[in-house]
Amino acid sequence: MTIAVLFITLFGCMLIGMPIAVALGLSSVTTILLFSNDSLASIALKLFEATSEHYTLLAIPFFILSSAFLSTGGVAKRLINFAIDSVGHIRGGLAMASVMACMLFAAVSGSSPATVAAIGTIVIAGMVRAGYPQSFAAGVIANAGTLGILIPPSIVMLVYAAATEVSASRMFMAGFIPGLMMGGILMLAIYIVARIKKLPSQPFPGVRQLAKSGAIALGGLMLIIIVLGSIYGGVASPTEAAAVAAVYAYLISVLGYRDIGPLKGVAWRNEGEGLLTASVRNLLQMLWAMPRSVSNPEVRKVLVDASKVSMMLLFIIANAMLFAHVLTTERIPHSIAEIIIEWGLPAWGFLIVVNILLLIAGNFMEPSAILLIMAPILFPIATQLGIDPIHLGIIMVVNMEIGMLTPPVGLNLFVTAGITGRNMVWVIKACLPWLSLLLLFLMLITYIPQISLFLPEYIDQLNGY
Repeated sequence: MTIAVLFITLFGCMLIGMPIAVALGLSSVTTILLFSNDSLASIALKLFEATSEHYTLLAIPFFILSSAFLSTGGVAKRLINFAIDSVGHIRGGLAMASVMACMLFAAVSGSSPATVAAIGTIVIAGMVRAGYPQSFAAGVIANAGTLGILIPPSIVMLVYAAATEVSASRMFMAGFIPGLMMGGILMLAIYIVARIKKLPSQPFPGVRQLAKSGAIALGGLMLIIIVLGSIYGGVASPTEAAAVAAVYAYLISVLGYRDIGPLKGVAWRNEGEGLLTASVRNLLQMLWAMPRSVSNPEVRKVLVDASKVSMMLLFIIANAMLFAHVLTTERIPHSIAEIIIEWGLPAWGFLIVVNILLLIAGNFMEPSAILLIMAPILFPIATQLGIDPIHLGIIMVVNMEIGMLTPPVGLNLFVTAGITGRNMVWVIKACLPWLSLLLLFLMLITYIPQISLFLPEYIDQLNGY
């Protein structure tokens, strides 16, 4: 009865269009009032504990803020130029460079829709001008954008770590090789299609131009080194690295590249100006701009937008933690685990069920909400069947990638439709050929655990664990 009331209330609220956060909270409170001895005061306490006890969750607002600065600050444009100079001379190289740019931006943003928006806005139109079919360009970017939640640092991985209390650092390590592998698969497929369809290539710009574009893009690329290097090197936790990333993203966007803020459009060195004079002038300009940047309309808009997204996501997480509390106190995951184990379902069979459930859920719900609802249920079952929690996490993240491309709630589809000005049916058709690669990749990730576990286990060995 408890299980029935909890899930009927939850899905009933969602079907009538209630926001997922409110649906989670209402179903949890209803179940507590009807079947639990907990008081209403304990509900308020649990909501407070949900966001205050999970230190990892503090990383989410910082990563969202850094992503907002980088999306607005022109970092994406410089990463694209570097990617085009690197692989644009190969047949189909502009599309391959787009995938490479998505991989690089994913490593500094942690968000899939942000990756599609930042990269797709520039490269889809560029590919069409270069002679690529628009459907080809849109399909490539929509699929490559899903790497935003697989390549670390990933906001979705942080949500899974908070929901299951596994190490966020190990989740980041586990996503590194799968992210590179998926990007490589997409680039290989693009090369094969480009050879068949005789798609164009760009002339090689030369080593000097490649080095120049790499140096210009280094401001954004350094964020990858700062975040992942500090986490993997044991210097900082994911939360501390995220805080540093937010500050660095502000500095590089406002004071470094100067695409937003008080110094927007101000050159680093004027014509005929000496190096010493330019250095002194720039130092004075930065000292003048830092206190004034907070009141700048563009910077304030970035801060407000990031705050809105953070509050929305943390509100969902708080209610989902209350939902997980109800699941735990009523021993619902344990009951489901006992039923599945009594069926004699092997680990490989359980993973098939997991993939089917998550693929269905991905059609109707946002990734973070799916993880927060499903992870507390699936986690204890997987543990009893001997499935590594980190491996399960990567399987769930790859499923969330596919959910980004399936209607009616596929976020990447909406972003791509907005960029191209096309309807959803056209975007879905453009994505379908590439979606088959993601499904193949999901099978590889599911049944070859070492793709996900090799790097975390190797680093553990180096650290003597």
